[in-house]
Amino acid sequence: MADIVDTAVNAGSFNTLVTAVKAAGLVDTLKGPGPFTVFAPTDDAFAKLPEGTVESLLNDIPQLTKILTYHVVSGKVMAADVVNMDSAPTVQGSNLKIDASNGVKVNDASVVTPDVDADNGVIHVIDSVLIP
Repeated sequence: MADIVDTAVNAGSFNTLVTAVKAAGLVDTLKGPGPFTVFAPTDDAFAKLPEGTVESLLNDIPQLTKILTYHVVSGKVMAADVVNMDSAPTVQGSNLKIDASNGVKVNDASVVTPDVDADNGVIHVIDSVLIP
């Protein structure tokens, strides 16, 4: 199995996320032993942000890092675990709100594909970018 970064690269729908992770210098961390749970926005999710937002963030590494680490939870939290939670602490330091009453929502993002396994954690694909 591949690590979280390689799994995202191989999926082909996370090019913006992978570019951002590289720009923020988080590749080595997310290739590390973990385990990590990543709520991964697709390219389409990034495309929903106001025009110029991604470019602006790529030039503001502290803010980019804050946003990216807000998508990461320590440990391997599978969908079966997520449905029993109402929040989860992020690596960034804030909590994500979890609502499993009608599908699974993380803040205002919906989980569209849960439990994408990686050898150092798990990816849950989401349809919006989470902003702390």
